[in-house]
Amino acid sequence: MRNPPRIATAEPPPGAPAAPRRRRARSGPFGVLDIGTTKIVCLIARVENDGQARILGCGWQRARGIKGGNIVDLHEAEQCIRAAVAQAEDAAEVKLAGAIVNLSCGQPGSRLMNIQWPIGGRAVVDADLRAVLGEGRRRAVDDGRETVHAAALGFTIDATSGVEDPRNMVCEALVAQMHLVDAASASLRNLGVCLHGCDLEVEELVSAPYASALSVLVEDERQLGATVVDMGGGTTSIAVYGEGHLLHTAQIPVGGWQVTNDLARGLATPIAHAERIKILDGSALNGGDDAKTMVNVPQVGEDDDHLVSIPRASIVNIIRPRIEETLELVRDRLNAAALGRDAGSRVVLTGGASQLVGLRELAAQILDRPVRLGRPAMVRGLPETAQGPDFATTLGLVAWGTGEGRPLLDIDPGPERGNGKFARFVNWLRDRV
Repeated sequence: MRNPPRIATAEPPPGAPAAPRRRRARSGPFGVLDIGTTKIVCLIARVENDGQARILGCGWQRARGIKGGNIVDLHEAEQCIRAAVAQAEDAAEVKLAGAIVNLSCGQPGSRLMNIQWPIGGRAVVDADLRAVLGEGRRRAVDDGRETVHAAALGFTIDATSGVEDPRNMVCEALVAQMHLVDAASASLRNLGVCLHGCDLEVEELVSAPYASALSVLVEDERQLGATVVDMGGGTTSIAVYGEGHLLHTAQIPVGGWQVTNDLARGLATPIAHAERIKILDGSALNGGDDAKTMVNVPQVGEDDDHLVSIPRASIVNIIRPRIEETLELVRDRLNAAALGRDAGSRVVLTGGASQLVGLRELAAQILDRPVRLGRPAMVRGLPETAQGPDFATTLGLVAWGTGEGRPLLDIDPGPERGNGKFARFVNWLRDRV
């Protein structure tokens, strides 16, 4: 794969002072791997002096062996990942030992909890924060589940709430509000086995909706509250942001592929043609001329020149029920989370399936909130074709590598340094690479 063409980007003027790097930004080249149901993308990037990322190499493959974000065929998934990584490595002239990987497998779950910890009139120290985190992880343990993210949303010192960093403050009791994201241990192990077969380590796991939110939300939305709905090929994921923190995530096993499959079945046309019809003629809402506008549809098992003409309204009538079902599931998940005003009043749609005509308007009706289409911020060195909503998760992983979105307090030991089952498995693999 040739080096990706550079696009025009704003460069700092010569002699301008370098912007400070974010805390815990990656040094040197690093890799990110977005393993989706329909595509696998690998990017190799580095953080420049102004704190922004530059893409050194990219690789893209159509996904095989993955369904609903989960690996269902290790051999096929490994082949696709190997090919995408090799493309990126050739372009960047860098060999990856590991990568930041999106978490979409294992039916990720999200929960909030309050942890009270006795301090006894002395100053709070790092050991107290680690103890609080450990207690939160212990309470969150479920059979067959592993905690992937554990972040403190805020602290209360005795009767004083809204404390972001309680270290060195004197109190009798410390209360922490924790947000934890977990996933099925077996799915995490399968992911580890697959990447081990590709000679890669899982350096960090980042929740897919969290990554999407990092790439498409502006700072005001993160503070005031917003809900990101990432409509991918095989899943639709939800991330709720408020007061600068990730408050909730959820995932629904329905995406753009189900719409394509509905069209293929309803129109008796091959999958490839159904995808093309969805992109070129599909819509989530009826238009004034849909009943009169005819679309030529190839038929399964017939010659390419054997076409059937159907009104565009028939295509809309197949697409709309599936989109309505998906958005109603999103609405139900948000209602069940009971976040209220913390979730904000705005919804940001992103992901490849979000580009369907009329989807924004239909989402506003069903979710009863203002809706905008979210596009990731431009990244240096990456072709413009790879900077649309369908690459929101990928570019969110790059943002994470630059230090964006990481917890204010670095008290999370992370899966690779913890003592959980997945951590022991990763360490076991690392000892044998």
